[in-house]
Amino acid sequence: MANPFLRRATEYIRDDASFLAIVSPSPLTTFLAKHPRRDDLFDLPVRIVGAPGSGKTMLATLAEFRLLEAIMRDQTSPTNRDLASALAQAGFLRDGLPAVAAVRVPMESEYRDFWELPYDEGVKTKLVLWLLQARTILGLIRNLTAGGRSLDGIRFIPRGGAETRIEDYGGTTAAAMQERALRVQRAISSIGAGLVAPRLEDLPSEALEPYLPFEVIRAIEIDWNGKPLTLTPLAMLDDVHALHPTQFEQMFVALARREIKFGRWMMMRLDALSPGTVLQSPENLETHNLKPDRDFVNVFMQGREDRTAERRQFRSMAADMANRYLPLVQALRNRNATNFAALLPTQPPTITDAKYRELKAAVDRDQRRLEITPARREAIDGLVDEYITDGTGGDREREVALEMTRILLHRYANRVKNVTPSLFEVFDPDPKMPLKASSGIAEGARIHLHEEFGRPLHYGLENVCDASNENAELFLQLAGTLVARMETRAIRGQQAALPAAIQQEALRDKAREIMDGWSFAFARRVRALVDAMARDCREASLTPNARLDAGANAIGIPEEEMRALLETNDETALILKFAVAHGAIVVQRSYGQGSREWCLIELSGVVCLANGLTLKRGGFLERRVQDLAEMSA
Repeated sequence: MANPFLRRATEYIRDDASFLAIVSPSPLTTFLAKHPRRDDLFDLPVRIVGAPGSGKTMLATLAEFRLLEAIMRDQTSPTNRDLASALAQAGFLRDGLPAVAAVRVPMESEYRDFWELPYDEGVKTKLVLWLLQARTILGLIRNLTAGGRSLDGIRFIPRGGAETRIEDYGGTTAAAMQERALRVQRAISSIGAGLVAPRLEDLPSEALEPYLPFEVIRAIEIDWNGKPLTLTPLAMLDDVHALHPTQFEQMFVALARREIKFGRWMMMRLDALSPGTVLQSPENLETHNLKPDRDFVNVFMQGREDRTAERRQFRSMAADMANRYLPLVQALRNRNATNFAALLPTQPPTITDAKYRELKAAVDRDQRRLEITPARREAIDGLVDEYITDGTGGDREREVALEMTRILLHRYANRVKNVTPSLFEVFDPDPKMPLKASSGIAEGARIHLHEEFGRPLHYGLENVCDASNENAELFLQLAGTLVARMETRAIRGQQAALPAAIQQEALRDKAREIMDGWSFAFARRVRALVDAMARDCREASLTPNARLDAGANAIGIPEEEMRALLETNDETALILKFAVAHGAIVVQRSYGQGSREWCLIELSGVVCLANGLTLKRGGFLERRVQDLAEMSA
C-alpha cells in the first residue's frame, strides 16, 4: 500500500469501517466542542474557515449521519467509543442517542458553471440554491437509509407556520420528498449540462418553481430501535470558496435568513475571504451586511487567540493521527513500530571531538579579541555551568554550554564597551545589567551551532507538529517524508527510529519542496516576501551576542499602520491575504511589546524549516508597511 501519510484519507479510503479505524476525533473536540458558541452551531449559519488541508473535509465526513450511526451501532470498539465521545462533546449526540442528521454536500465546479449562464443574477442564484437544497435532501435520505432503515421510517417535521408550505416540496414523507427533490435535481442539472443554455422561457417548470425546503423543515423524525427519534437536520456545504464571489455572497445572504431552522455550515478556504477578515481585523469581520455572532458564527480552524493552547491541542491531535496511520505501513507494522513519537527520538545530537576543539578554539579567540579577563571568563563559565547542571532534560550537551559562554562573552563586551577604563586597575567592570544564562540563550546557541557546524536543530515530534502551523494535511506531509525514511530503514534491516540528523535533512528537503510547489495567486510575490524576511531573520539570529535569544522568525508592523493598510485596496494586503491563506505566514494582531502594539507577521513553520530558523514564537524585527511592498517586489 502507498504511504498513507501522503494521501488524504477522504480520497483513498472508500470503506466506512477503514475510514473510522484511522480518523482522529480531535478536530471535533478542538474546533467544535470547545467553541464558545457551540450551542448555536446548529441554529445559526456557520462559516468553517481554514487553510487547505486544515481538516474541513475530514470533519464533515466524520459528522455525516451514516458514519455516526455506524459508530453508535458498534460500541464494542475502543476507537468507536472515542469517536462517540467526541461527537457527543460537539453536539452530534445527546444522552447517548443521535441528535443531528448531517450530510456533506461537496460544492464542485458545476455550481460555479451556473454563474456563466446568460440569465439575470437573481435567476442564476435561485437555480443554484434550489439545486443545492435538492441534493441536500437526497443526501440526507441516503444517509438515513444507509443503515437499512426504510423510507417509511423517516418523517420530515415542518417548523411552526410552515405546515402547508411543506406540501409544496413533497410533504412530510421521505418517499414524496425524495421524488420531488429528484425532479428538481434532474431539471436544473440538465440546464447546466447542456452545450447551449436554453432560453429563459424554455426552462422546465420544475427548475423555475420555488424549491425551498430549508425554510420549512425544522426536524426529522426517524425510527431508532423501535422508537421515534427527533434529529436536527444539518447541511455541510464543503468548499463553497469554489463559487464565484458574487454568487457566494448572494447564496450566503439567502442562507442566513433567520426563519431557517435547517442547520447550514459553509466550509471554505481562507482566500475566499477579504484581506481584513483573513488578517483578523475587527473592523472587517462583518460580511454581506451581516454581523458575526449575531447573524452567523465563525469557526476558524487556525489562528485562534490562545496560540499556546492551540499548539498544545494540535500536538495531541497530530500524534493521535500519526499513530492511527502508522499501522497501515506494512514494514513498520511487522516490527510493531506503531508509536510515532518513539520513532522520532529527541536525544540531543552531538558534534565530533574535532568540531568541539574547533569551537573551543573559536571561543578562546573571541575572549582574547574582546579583551575579557580570565576572571570574567571563569565567572561566565560558572553561570553556564549552573544553568546546565540545575536544569532537567532538554539539550544540554557540552557544545551548547560552550556556545552559550561565547554568546555571554559578546553580551558582556557590548554592555561594558562605553565604560571608561581605569589607568591603574585591570579593566574588568561589572555590567549595569547582570549577565544571565537562560533557556533563550541556550536556544540561540543551538541556532549558532546549526549554522556553523550543521548540528541538527529541528527533530522530534513536537518540532514536526509546530512546523505544521496547526494544519493537519501539512503535518501529514512532513510526517510522511519521515515515515518514508523509516520504512526504507526497516526494509533494510536497520532501526526504524530516525536519528536527529536524518530527521533534520528530511524535514528541510520536504519544506523546500513544498515552497517550490507554491502555485496560488501572488505566489511569486509571496515567495519573494518570505525569502526576504528569512534573510533578515537569519542575520539577526546569528549575531554573536544572540540579541534576540532564540532568534527571529517574524517582523512586526505597527498596528496602526496595518489598520490603515487594510482600509485601502493596496496590493500588499492581497499578497498578505494569500500568504496567510496558503500557509506561508501567520499573522498575530495587536501584539503588545515595548509600550506599542504590533502586527506580527510570522514565517510559517515550513519556511523556518527551509531556512534553519527557530520555531519558537516572539522574536521579531521592527519594520514598516512600506517595507512589505519592497520585500514582495
